[in-house]
Amino acid sequence: MSLPFGLYIHIPFCVSKCRYCDFLSFPADRAARKAYLSRLIREMRVRSSGLGSRKVRTVFIGGGTPSILGDEQISRLMEAVFSCFDVEEGAEISMECNPGTGEALSFRNLRSAGINRLSLGLQSMDDEQLRLLGRIHTKRQFLESYEKAREGGFDNINIDIMSGLPGQSLASWMRTLDEVCALKPEHISAYSLIVEEGTPFYSIYGEGAGRPSWPPLPDEDTERDMYHEAEDFLKGQGYTHYEISNFARSGYECRHNLAYWLRGDYLGLGLGAASLIDHVRSANTRDLDIYMKHSFEADAFLRSPLCAEYTKLSEKDRMEETMFLGLRCSLGVGCGQFEETFGKDIYSVYGPVIDRYEKLGLLEEKGGRIRLTRAGIDVSNVVMADFLLD
Repeated sequence: MSLPFGLYIHIPFCVSKCRYCDFLSFPADRAARKAYLSRLIREMRVRSSGLGSRKVRTVFIGGGTPSILGDEQISRLMEAVFSCFDVEEGAEISMECNPGTGEALSFRNLRSAGINRLSLGLQSMDDEQLRLLGRIHTKRQFLESYEKAREGGFDNINIDIMSGLPGQSLASWMRTLDEVCALKPEHISAYSLIVEEGTPFYSIYGEGAGRPSWPPLPDEDTERDMYHEAEDFLKGQGYTHYEISNFARSGYECRHNLAYWLRGDYLGLGLGAASLIDHVRSANTRDLDIYMKHSFEADAFLRSPLCAEYTKLSEKDRMEETMFLGLRCSLGVGCGQFEETFGKDIYSVYGPVIDRYEKLGLLEEKGGRIRLTRAGIDVSNVVMADFLLD
C-alpha cells in the first residue's frame, strides 16, 4: 500500500522584503506572477505523474506571500491541485497570508477553493515593532484580516508571532501574547528572531555591526524568559506546546509540519521547493530564469537544470534526521519505533549521548520515548548536534 504524502507549493512573491527575512522571496508584478503560476501548474502536472496511486494528505502553500496572488489565481492553483493529485477527503490544506495583502482577498472564496487552514503572519501587536521589522501591515490591518477570515468561514487559523525583536521587552512580548490569545486562534507559532547573514538586519545587528540609532535586541536572559513565560502563559490558555516553536488547541496541531518533523514524505513544487520522497531529498533550482525556461516536457527532473540538489539518504542520514527532527516535538523519539525502523536498539546507536544529556538534565526517557526537557529546549541546537554520527 502506497503511503500518503504532503504537498508543498512555493509562491516566492511578496510586496516587499522584511528586514529579517532570508526566505526565497521577492517582489513581482501581476504579469510575472501569472506566468509563474502557469509554469508551476505545468510542473505539477508532470511531476504528479510519477507518484502512482499515492494520496495527498496535506497541502501547504507557502512563500513569500501566497495571498498576493488574489482570489482568481489561488482558485486556479487549487483547481490544478485537485486535478493533478488524489487529495484525501478531509486533507489539511493550509495557506500563508500576510495582513497587508488580505484586503484584496475574499476569504469565503478561499474556503470555496478548498483551503481550510490559514496562517496569518502577524509577528507583533506593536506597530513600532512592525515598522522596524519592515512589515507592510499595522496591528489594525491584522485585526481586520483576522475578522474577515473568521467571517469567511475559517475555523482553523494559525497566527505567527516573534520574540527577540528590536526594542522588545518582556512586558511588550506578553502584551502581544495576551492580545493574540484574546482572539482564540486554534494555533500559534511563536518564533525567536534569528539575525541571518544577507538580510538588512545582519548589517545592523550582525557580528561586528551596530547602529546606535536602532533599538537594541533583548539580551540572552530576556529572550529565555520570553520563551518560558510564553510557554507557561499559553499552557494556561489551553494550548499544547507540541513542538519547540508551536502551540495548538487539541486536535489543531499542524499535520503538514508534524509529518515533516516525523520524516514523512512530501513533494515540493515551485522555485526552490524541497522534497523528501522514498528517502531521497531533492530541491528545485532557486534561479527564477532557469525555472521559467524549463520545458517540463517530460518527467526527467533529476537529469534537468531544474534539480539543484539530490541526496539519497543513507541509514546513517536517516537515523540522524530521526533524532534531530523528532526531538523538536514534545513527544520526542519513540525507542520502539526507532528499533522497528532501523532494526537497532536506540541505545546501541546513541546510548552514550543519551546518557550524557540525561545526567545533565537536558534529556529524559518517559513512556519509552526520548525527549528534551525544558532545560534541554533552551540549548536544543547543542544537544541535537551531538546526534550526528561520525
